[in-house]
Amino acid sequence: MAGTLWGIGLGPGDPELVTVKAARIIGEADVVAFHSARHGRSISRAVAAPYLREGQIEEHLVYPVTTETVDHPGGYQGAIDDFYAEASETLAAHLAAGRTVALLAAGDPLFYSSYMHMHKRLCDRFDAEVIPGVTSISAASAALGVPLVERDEVLTILPGTLPAEELTRRLRATDSAAILKLGRTFPAVRQALADSGRLAEASYVERASTDKQRVLAAADVDDADVPYFSIAIVPSPSNNPAAQRDSEPGSVTVVGLGPGDDAWTTSEVRDELARATDVVGYTTYVDRVPVRPGQNRHASDNKVESERAAMALDLARRGARVVVVSSGDPGVFAMAAAVIEMAADEQWRDVPVRVLPGMTAANAVASRVGAPLGHDYAMISLSDRLKPWDIVATRISAVAAADMAMAIYNPASKSRTWQVAAMKELILEHRSPDTPVIVGRDVAGPEERVRIVPLGDLEPSEIDMRTLLIIGSSLTTVVESGGERKVFTPRRYPG
Repeated sequence: MAGTLWGIGLGPGDPELVTVKAARIIGEADVVAFHSARHGRSISRAVAAPYLREGQIEEHLVYPVTTETVDHPGGYQGAIDDFYAEASETLAAHLAAGRTVALLAAGDPLFYSSYMHMHKRLCDRFDAEVIPGVTSISAASAALGVPLVERDEVLTILPGTLPAEELTRRLRATDSAAILKLGRTFPAVRQALADSGRLAEASYVERASTDKQRVLAAADVDDADVPYFSIAIVPSPSNNPAAQRDSEPGSVTVVGLGPGDDAWTTSEVRDELARATDVVGYTTYVDRVPVRPGQNRHASDNKVESERAAMALDLARRGARVVVVSSGDPGVFAMAAAVIEMAADEQWRDVPVRVLPGMTAANAVASRVGAPLGHDYAMISLSDRLKPWDIVATRISAVAAADMAMAIYNPASKSRTWQVAAMKELILEHRSPDTPVIVGRDVAGPEERVRIVPLGDLEPSEIDMRTLLIIGSSLTTVVESGGERKVFTPRRYPG
């Protein structure tokens, strides 16, 4: 009978953190295999030494390369692939002969471990069992004595080999983080921590659980003195005194969530929402924001924009990091204008205000049918709640006369039911009844429906507040493409 391959998780370095089962299997195995660099010193073998017995076969698997350049025609990856293939056949020979093989792995065998490369090459031919081990993340957390996460908080595990820009993005978007594989990557990791605003919160743990353990603030680490077996930890703000002590002064950021689907919310907006102490907005939009422990939510009616802006600025003046949420883009018939207007008041002039863009409803609806806004176009709100209907009517007529496509926001509501019909009559004074109209309702939402109808057939009674209309110019064209009707407004005009 063939032998069994055991993946032995040894934990982070302290031999006393080896599990009882791992110690037993190490002692019982016919063959004990372990990796090392070309210098020959194996950390895994040293951790397992108290559990070895005389007479065992030892297989020392020496990496041909670590980080240096190689002459292999396949480069670094080619050299490593060949090594894993040869090493797996070495172990396969023992297994085929009926010997039990214990392959040692620092930490956990299936967590950034060399064992997994052997496992994938051998588990389809031989029985393979894995004994989990304590990870370096758990050991580093214990060394710090600080909880990593609690309740609904999110821990993100990152390899330090990622580009600094990607590390920055992910650090901004998470509550807590553990960054592994430091060594030569630490300068880029430190930059990512600084760029994400998390450097003051981050700790550095070297050789966790061993007699060589070191714990430092990440900002104090010498780049030239960072071994591979080290880790950077960013505890969540609720468990991080440094984050609470060094928090930024109050500010207001107005963001656009995009229309409907959360996939259209930008990473920049997600990052800002994750760092906010307070979220302010219309109830429907606040409900789209994931609930975070310790984050305050201030939802209100859609008709109190000025009051909402004033509350956000007051919160920021008292030190809160406030995010005001809008659907679509905050600068398009949304909260950005209200916040900027209120921020000009003397009492709030020292409060920093930023605006982060979002996907507009007009662009979202247009994308569903092609490119109806491919040339000059106007955006008009049909609501007369904040401006007289005479102004709305004048602008509709002017845009129609200029032969521009137009996106119509806020076309109707329960209390406004006649404006769509009035708009239709105004546009028909300048456009053909055959002019394409895109009727987009709840785009990217669960009740999405997008139709293309001639202007003359537009039925006002079918339009509500969740609908956006795009009315084409005289050149807007409907075509068949891929079995679907598409709409475009050409960029070139005749003559």
